[in-house]
Amino acid sequence: MKKALRYGLYGLSLMLVIGMIIPAGALAQKTIKIGAIYPLTGGAAAAGRELRAGVELAVEIANNKMANVDMSMAQNVGISSMGGAKIEIIFKDHEGNPTLGSDLAKKLILDDKVDGLLGCYHSSVTKTVSAVAEQYGVPMINGSSTSPALTKRGFKWFWRTTPHDVWFTKDLFELLVGLTTGKVKGVAAVPMKDLTNIASACENSEWGSFVSAVIKDFSAKYKFNLRKSMLYSAKAPDLSSEVRSLKASKADVYLFASYTSDAILMVKTLKAQKVQPKIIWGQDAGFEKPEFRSTLGDSIEGILTRTVFLPQVVQLKPVAGQVNALYKAKTGNDLGGASARSFTGLQTWVHVLEKAGSTESADIQQAANDLNIAGKELVVPWAGIKFATSGEELGQNVMGSGLIGQYQKGPDGSMGLQIVYPFDVASADMIYPFPKF
Repeated sequence: MKKALRYGLYGLSLMLVIGMIIPAGALAQKTIKIGAIYPLTGGAAAAGRELRAGVELAVEIANNKMANVDMSMAQNVGISSMGGAKIEIIFKDHEGNPTLGSDLAKKLILDDKVDGLLGCYHSSVTKTVSAVAEQYGVPMINGSSTSPALTKRGFKWFWRTTPHDVWFTKDLFELLVGLTTGKVKGVAAVPMKDLTNIASACENSEWGSFVSAVIKDFSAKYKFNLRKSMLYSAKAPDLSSEVRSLKASKADVYLFASYTSDAILMVKTLKAQKVQPKIIWGQDAGFEKPEFRSTLGDSIEGILTRTVFLPQVVQLKPVAGQVNALYKAKTGNDLGGASARSFTGLQTWVHVLEKAGSTESADIQQAANDLNIAGKELVVPWAGIKFATSGEELGQNVMGSGLIGQYQKGPDGSMGLQIVYPFDVASADMIYPFPKF
């Protein structure tokens, strides 16, 4: 009896010691649950499919050792600091509805007991979901929402990996200035008078409204003449009047912020009304989806879009080529801006969890604030990931950057994007002016 008691006390003491050494969240952790809230149906479902596929590929790499992928999360099976705990993603469909997104976030936190959140693509939905995460003290990493306001709220439980629309829109105006100074590959210097007049049309959600405001700001700073600035309903069945208004402005440069269905409708309407600007630029989103290409075909040749990933990046970064090959085998498509950013968002979660060694919210918070991922780990052409912990943009990755691509026909007749900005990594001569529809 005494011997049994002695061994029992010894075992209890050993468990207490282990408990003091190993963080509570790691002690019996088998599965780490992350809720991913994306638009899986509705007008942005095409983007939702890309976002989901990017996350799923990142989880597959994180949960299974893949020696042929040159990133640290591929060298372990699960989260090594938590005994190989595997990541489980619980996907939810917000349908582009901020109220639904908020309700789903509460369900994931209260019913599914997730350890953190990922999402949500639409900035309007990210706004409401992150407010719920902040209320409950649940960490949220955002990889694909670009409204500048999201990281200006002083939130302590929200981190964004992607650059936002201020950075992306600045890139556009730098490209326009580059056109006038002869910096663009394959294009002689364009007289400023040929590009002075610009017009914008943005969908009227949280994201589009901010893009519209940012375009106004940069137009003034760069001394361009914004002749028309309009907001339109993202789900409008007809954009004829909006296009007539753009045409009447006689602008040289058209700038858009549109999700997939309205981006397609906008270009169809521009073509139908035989509108002929010198430049058409889209703020990513609908302008970069496979459906945009497959639906519009040759009509999109010469259109510009901002992005964070193009297939040419694989020539600069071997790891991007390795991951892109896996993604293409999985989906039939190359990585795009949406899928590359959702992949990077989940990859960031892996690094945070490894650093935290725990699923305790406070440990995750500290790990995120101390995070510093080297650019060589990423598929996107960024210097790395490091979040601001002071200043006006808390939780914003300060090491991101963007690309501008242009749709051009390849030797085989297929339509794809070529890098035209930054100038030093341009992969093809820019087509200027925009060819006739």
